[in-house]
Amino acid sequence: MKHLLKLLDCSTEDIIGILDLADQLKYEKKHNIPHRHLEGKSLGLIFQKSSTRTRVSFETGMYQLGGQAMFLSNRDLQIGRGEPVQDTARVLSRYLDGIMIRTFAQSEVEDLAQYGTIPIVNGLTDFCHPCQVLADLMTIREKFASFDGLRMCYIGDGNNMANSLIVGGLKVGMQVSIATPEGYRPAQQVLDFAQPNPNFFLSADPMEAAANADIVITDTWASMGQEDEKEIRKKAFQGYQINDELLAAAKPGCMVQHCLPAYREQEITTKVFEEHADEIFEEAENRLHAQKAVLVTLMGSKEA
Repeated sequence: MKHLLKLLDCSTEDIIGILDLADQLKYEKKHNIPHRHLEGKSLGLIFQKSSTRTRVSFETGMYQLGGQAMFLSNRDLQIGRGEPVQDTARVLSRYLDGIMIRTFAQSEVEDLAQYGTIPIVNGLTDFCHPCQVLADLMTIREKFASFDGLRMCYIGDGNNMANSLIVGGLKVGMQVSIATPEGYRPAQQVLDFAQPNPNFFLSADPMEAAANADIVITDTWASMGQEDEKEIRKKAFQGYQINDELLAAAKPGCMVQHCLPAYREQEITTKVFEEHADEIFEEAENRLHAQKAVLVTLMGSKEA
């Protein structure tokens, strides 16, 4: 791997390798074993979308790996005043050892990789959220020990999370069922990848999608940049809520995941969220460990 731009670019072996390393780094962190694999290296963090988990986890992760992270908001860069992405990529490649970018257009991430000479990590775009889904897969495997025979269900908007969950889930061998309203389906590029796979199931019926699921996942109905659609989306997603009725269709004791922030009584009820809070916040913690594994894979050596 040279970059993490989208999970469509990753092989199954790439994904499992990152998850295995993430497990190792999490164990070492828990037992206070230093793992300064990126000593002396610098990671630039470009934020065109604000964040809680992405910024804190990447900054903390680089510190724990012995390197430094540099926060670069849109206001701090000439890219915010119209400098072409390719020029920014070529300049930053001469200063930094890697770049994480959290932005709107997938093309910006791809352009950074094309014109830069250092590893690029996609911290989120409107198309996909690979770092979050690596953390989700890590959390799922921690609970079930293996992906074999698991059925993962996603209910809600066919957004960047849905796109990455479909790709990541299928690549590690899970069955993946998705329920979205008409007009809010996942990206066609992702459907073209998924639909030939017999393990993929797409429906407009949440109960049908949730049947016998081992893992049920959702996300906010209105993502960042869609605030003006909030009321329209509330109407469109009525019935696409993770609640007791829907979980009754899943397997007893199923896992519930949410990438956060969660809007209680919209995409998930307060009752279900709190009953599954431990695994949801374990998922949030695993952003740190999964991203550290990505950084070590791309920017350094696994040898201490």
